[in-house]
Amino acid sequence: MPIRSDPLDELTIPDGTTVEEHDLVTDGDVIVGGQSTVEFGVRGDDIMAGERVTFDGHIEAEGDCRLDMWSEVEEDVLVGGDAYLGERTRVGGELKVAGNVDIGDDVDIEESFEASGHIVIRNPMPTVVFLVVYLSQLLRIGEEEAAEDLASQLVDAEDEEDEPVVIPRGARVSDDAWRVSTPATVGDDCRLHGNVRAESLEVGSDNTIFGSLRARGDVTVGPDSEIKGDVTTRGGDVAVARGATVWGDISAEDVELHEHAVVEGKIRVSGELTQVRDALGPDPADDGTDTDADAADDAESESADELDSADPESTESETDDPTETEPDDPTDATGDDPADATGDDPADADGESEGEPDDDPPAVESRETVEAELDGVVPMMGEDPAHSENGHDEDAEVVPDAD
Repeated sequence: MPIRSDPLDELTIPDGTTVEEHDLVTDGDVIVGGQSTVEFGVRGDDIMAGERVTFDGHIEAEGDCRLDMWSEVEEDVLVGGDAYLGERTRVGGELKVAGNVDIGDDVDIEESFEASGHIVIRNPMPTVVFLVVYLSQLLRIGEEEAAEDLASQLVDAEDEEDEPVVIPRGARVSDDAWRVSTPATVGDDCRLHGNVRAESLEVGSDNTIFGSLRARGDVTVGPDSEIKGDVTTRGGDVAVARGATVWGDISAEDVELHEHAVVEGKIRVSGELTQVRDALGPDPADDGTDTDADAADDAESESADELDSADPESTESETDDPTETEPDDPTDATGDDPADATGDDPADADGESEGEPDDDPPAVESRETVEAELDGVVPMMGEDPAHSENGHDEDAEVVPDAD
C-alpha cells in the first residue's frame, strides 16, 4: 500500500467560508494536501493535513485533528476530539486535546501538553487501516450488529457532513494570494482575502473577494458577487452574471457581461464582447399558459352567447312569416263561381311565380295528381253518364237569372 495518496485535484471553498483576523473559518472539515503552505490559522470541524504541511497560525478543530509526518504548526493546536500527530511533527505552541492523543516518534511540542484521554506515543495508524481492522475484529468475535451499526454511522456521517475546504497538494495560501495549479471553485456567501491564482476559476453567488482573479482558463463570476480587483485570463473567457461587480479591469479572449453587472475598470477583449439581457414578458411555463387558456375560454363563451342570441330570431322569422307558403287572398280559392276556382290552374300559378324568384324550379305534377286535387270542384267531362255536356244534370231544375 503506497504511503502517499493521489494529489487533490481542485481548490474547493464551500459555502459560508470566511477569512477572519488571519484565520480561515468554515463549518465543515479542512483537508490540506501534502507540501502545502497555509500562512494563517485554520478553524473547522475535522482538520487533516498531509506530509510536510506548514501552518503559520494556530489550529482549532471541533472534531479530530490529524497532522501527517514532517508537518509544522507555528502556534497552538486545540482539538475537541482526538489528535493524531505523525513522525517529526512540530507544534510551536500548546497542544490541548479533549480526547485521546496518538503521537509518533520525534514529535516536538515547544509549550505545554494536555490530554483528557489516553496518550499513545507511536506512529499513528492510518484511519482507513484502523477502521478495517476494527470491523474485522468485530466480525471475528460475532458482533455483526455492532459492525453494521458502525458502518451505517460512518456512511450517515459522510452524508450529513458539510462540504470540506480542500487545498490541493503544493498550494500556497495566505492573505496576499491563493496559489494553486489546479482548478478552483468558490461557493456562495464567502468572504476571502487575497488574490486567487488557479488553472480555472468559478465563483458562486453573494461572495466578496478582496483581491483579483487570475486563471489560465475560463473565469466565471456568479450573481451578486463583488470582486475588489481585476479579472484576468490568459487563454480563456470571462462571464460576469447579473448583479456582480468588478472593481478592476477585465482581460480575456471573449467576455460575456450581463446588462445588470457593473465593471468599474476597462474591458480588454481580443474576441467578442457579448451583453446578456433578461427575457421579456411572463414566463411561458406559468403565466403564458394560463393567459392563453383564459383567452380561449372567453372566446368560447362569447361564441356560445352569440349563437344563443341568434337562434330565437331565426326561429321567429321562419314561423311568423306565412306569406311564402299561403296565397295572398284566401277568397280567390273559395269563390262562389266554380269557374273562378278553376282559374288557379298550373298556368296561372306559373305566371304568379314568375314575379317571385325561387331558388328551386316548381315541381311538375302528374295528371292523376291534378285530377285528384280537382275532384268534386269541377266535374270531369265524359265520365259520369248522368251529366250532360254542359256540366249540369238533365233532371235538375234550372233557375233563371234575376236579370
